[in-house]
Amino acid sequence: MSRLSHRLEMLGVRALVAVLDRLPFDTARSVGERLGLLAYRPLGIRRRVVERQIQGAFPGLAEAEVKRIARASYEHFGRVVAEVAVLGEEGSARVPELFEGSDDLTPLTEAVRAGNGVVVVTGHVGSWEMAAAYVASRGYPVDAVARHMQNPLFDAYLKRSRERFGMRVVFDDEAVRILPRSLREGRVIALVSDQGVKGLASAFVPFFGRPAKTPRGAAVFAYRFEVPAIFLAAMRQPSGKYWLHLRAIPVARNGDRDVAIDETVAAYTRILETFVRRYPEQYFWLHRRWRRQPPETPAELRDPVAAVSAEDG
Repeated sequence: MSRLSHRLEMLGVRALVAVLDRLPFDTARSVGERLGLLAYRPLGIRRRVVERQIQGAFPGLAEAEVKRIARASYEHFGRVVAEVAVLGEEGSARVPELFEGSDDLTPLTEAVRAGNGVVVVTGHVGSWEMAAAYVASRGYPVDAVARHMQNPLFDAYLKRSRERFGMRVVFDDEAVRILPRSLREGRVIALVSDQGVKGLASAFVPFFGRPAKTPRGAAVFAYRFEVPAIFLAAMRQPSGKYWLHLRAIPVARNGDRDVAIDETVAAYTRILETFVRRYPEQYFWLHRRWRRQPPETPAELRDPVAAVSAEDG
């Protein structure tokens, strides 16, 4: 992407944020939902990918229900983007207003007080941005791991927005160098661990029964530094507000190191799956979750998007 296109993209982002920021907060979120729905239909951005993956995760689901979940997931993502855009300009003060409550935070508090740090894992479910922002707003020292965006201007903008929520942003290409120090300082390191990216240390573990390439970083840090691991999920409730869920992740430590790490990856992926099953409308289905699989994967467990493409072929 050229420098000119980077600038034009940022002009569009800033214009949209300026419009949303002038609206009442609930109205801004409603606009976000409508924009998300527009992406589903009539624009149809990755609609086929979303619907095929929902069908693959929930075999036997009626087509009408698949479309309902897909449509709702676009609306949800639009709402999340609007929330982050508006609050990213205002900072962390209003973040607690978005939550109606949370599970008991004592495990997180005790882990931080112990002084050895804690690994927090989440996925692209609910509002992963607000989950980290809420923890930071409660006074926990959070280092959030993020991937670089293709547009460096947007990259810098997103970093500033996240840091207004009170967290420190660590890019994934710096994580190996910075996060060990973060843990030694007793900080919370937060990783979104459900997208298999080329070149990233990963394991193939079951997700809805299909092997899915899943980042190992969170499991590696928990194993190497012998710190606890906790899964967090901020899930939107019928009230429109979020509830922060905490689940202890069993960290395997016995036997072969690589086997133990892969068992931990499988453990936090199972936890993520329980939330996606309960709240399928709040999962980011636009990402091809099963795109990368072992070559020996049986036909019936292959990427549902690729499988359908082959049949259409």
